[in-house]
Amino acid sequence: MSQAKRSPGDVLRASRKKDSQTKRAKVLATLDAMDERGETISFTAVARAAGVSNWLVYAEGVREHIEAAMTGQAKARRRRSQAGADASAASLATDLALVREENKALREERDRLRKAVQRSLGAQLDQVGTRELTARIDELLAAVERLTLERDAIRAERDELNAKLAAAEDDLAAAREAGRRMMRYVNLDSSAPGASTS
Repeated sequence: MSQAKRSPGDVLRASRKKDSQTKRAKVLATLDAMDERGETISFTAVARAAGVSNWLVYAEGVREHIEAAMTGQAKARRRRSQAGADASAASLATDLALVREENKALREERDRLRKAVQRSLGAQLDQVGTRELTARIDELLAAVERLTLERDAIRAERDELNAKLAAAEDDLAAAREAGRRMMRYVNLDSSAPGASTS
């Protein structure tokens, strides 16, 4: 039996349908990859990553998947926050302030030791021999080295806390932006003609 010849319109419609299916599959694959990498998911971010137009990510059959992923990320963030897995920006700021105070105290202690060394050396120069003086200097140099290492460790901890604070602030800003976008979409969707009232 011979197959009926397709008209140019049929060919065009079939081509468009295939192109749409390909793009939708690409969007869903991109969405899965972003979710696995832990990237913040939004309609705009998915459209940009998949290289498709914004209207496609809002299309029926695609929108629901993105909404579900955004909801899942929001729930996961809440669970981590409740479990104490994510340090809040406020707690990081408190830790940073404590490190700064410790660093200040360490600098003051170093200055006191320096003055004590100067006074001690001045008082002992006439009372001890060269061997005893050399041993005392070695002890003082070891103390200075120990304090220097402690200072460097505190600086490293301070830098790490600064980085964590910056990352927490970025995460908070991204979450707020995602929330605002979701609310705008919900408001637009609910006010659209023919929107469901259930």
